[in-house]
Amino acid sequence: MTIAPAAILLLSGGLDSFTAGAIAKADGFRLFALTVRYGQTHVQEIDASRRAARALGVERHVELDLDLRDIARSALTGASAVPLDRDLANTDDIPSTYVPARNTIFLSLALAWAETVGASVIVIGVNALDYSGYPDCRPEYVEAFERMGRLATAAGVHGTPLRIMAPLQHMSKADIIARGTALGLDYGLTHSCYAPTADGRPCGRCDSCQLRAHGFAEAGIPDPALERS
Repeated sequence: MTIAPAAILLLSGGLDSFTAGAIAKADGFRLFALTVRYGQTHVQEIDASRRAARALGVERHVELDLDLRDIARSALTGASAVPLDRDLANTDDIPSTYVPARNTIFLSLALAWAETVGASVIVIGVNALDYSGYPDCRPEYVEAFERMGRLATAAGVHGTPLRIMAPLQHMSKADIIARGTALGLDYGLTHSCYAPTADGRPCGRCDSCQLRAHGFAEAGIPDPALERS
């Protein structure tokens, strides 16, 4: 019996990584999910990542503690307040929610695990259309990291380089939601908010909440997370 190829999924608990994982699974990959507790203030996403991992039927889900608060200052690590009510259509600024080098750190961790389990692919849910302007979500960044991985690993040196799979890269948030819904995903399991209320409900005002709300509205699909909150 042929064993399906393995893939490392960077799983945050948000709808993008959930959808990227579902696409990889539909493409025939066995999923190994990696979630990093990096000192983020919105810890509800950790519980959401567990729900998503169960729904995706991952082979293993690793939750890794790597506190970045001392070296990667960001609104998401408590260095400042999360900005609310920004006009996302009229700003080219990199927001204070950008966590310095986060995707580089996460992809490096995934690269190590991939070599350990013999995975040929790392799956990441970055998006270059409906996003907050983070530099490490751009296609040229993903391509550059993939090239680096070929040089930095034994697998690459031996002629079996790892591939970075970023299936949402050129999709709008509405397209992502439509694709995930077609794959049968329950987005009520996910968490996107950067500044949840004391009882864990989404604030509706941070960049992530705005992008999520716009995506569901454009897709013409109710957000099940709001229906349950």
